[in-house]
Amino acid sequence: MRVIGLMSGTSLDGVDAALIETDGERIAGFGPRLTLPYDAALRSDLRRLLALAPGLAADDPVLAGVEARLTARHAEAVAALGEAADLVGFHGQTILHAPAERRTWQIGDAAALARLTGMAVAHDFRTADVAAGGEGAPLAPVFHAALAARLPRPLAVLNIGGVANVTWIGADGDFTACDTGPGNGPLDDWAMRHAGTTFDRDGALARSGRADAAVLARLLAHPYFARPAPKSLDRLAFSALLAASGLAALAPPDGAATLTAFIAAAVAATAIPQPPRRWLVTGGGRRNPAIMAALAAALPAPVEPVEAVGWDGDALEAQCFAFLAARVARGLPLSFPATTGTPAPLAGGRITPP
Repeated sequence: MRVIGLMSGTSLDGVDAALIETDGERIAGFGPRLTLPYDAALRSDLRRLLALAPGLAADDPVLAGVEARLTARHAEAVAALGEAADLVGFHGQTILHAPAERRTWQIGDAAALARLTGMAVAHDFRTADVAAGGEGAPLAPVFHAALAARLPRPLAVLNIGGVANVTWIGADGDFTACDTGPGNGPLDDWAMRHAGTTFDRDGALARSGRADAAVLARLLAHPYFARPAPKSLDRLAFSALLAASGLAALAPPDGAATLTAFIAAAVAATAIPQPPRRWLVTGGGRRNPAIMAALAAALPAPVEPVEAVGWDGDALEAQCFAFLAARVARGLPLSFPATTGTPAPLAGGRITPP
């Protein structure tokens, strides 16, 4: 199948689109990819929805307006790609993820996207897993395993978006996964608050400061880090802890350095079955030299961007949801006991025709 994948991650920076050829088990080829950034107003409104989501009604008119703009931007991404496809994989935008409450909420109007693009749309990838008692995330491991089929293993694939997650792939192709802890989300919020930028470009703010050991220790005492995998996080899961940790009293460079150290320390504290030969890093975090240096210092194996093995880190998540869309079409499992904690390998998702 020719499938277009669309992804809007927890960093809230825009929509990625990518075409792949796949049967949902193997990847036959890669097509074009692109990123369309969100305008400042849409990004701000999405960020506001994250805070409002726990008490937000599904028919709230503010939500409906933001969802319509989000969906239109996804349709623009498909049009800009300029490729015909058999199917579109539409993740939507997560505004709430609370698997302990059997809730996960991705906004985006699949029917409108199908109408606007003239293509069938696979969507609602996480609900079935959460309803069955799974974490609903991460969903990328089965795609990572397909990508890494010919690479030396064991191998760890670390995605640093708004939240960070890892896929560990064993020598025989088995895989486990979980969210490791914070990704760029808290650091992006800090940079916006203290430097007026949407992220810490080139790690410049963090590299001009020093991590505060006492604040870092309080952050790492969060009970999430004592939980065994599988486990997953909401983008704002650490908000109360960050507010109480003393972080706000730090100078802007020291706060950024502490949040950067927090990302790396949380990864290093994550239990995986066997030490990997290398760590391959994807997501926006791989472009931050301060984060990559912190990971290299914290992990006992080489740390490299996924481009080191020929993967496209800017397209990987969109490619993943194209791959998962093909699995939805074939009724193949999206999640597994070792990735989300679901009781058995579980299919999911729905397809809306044009």
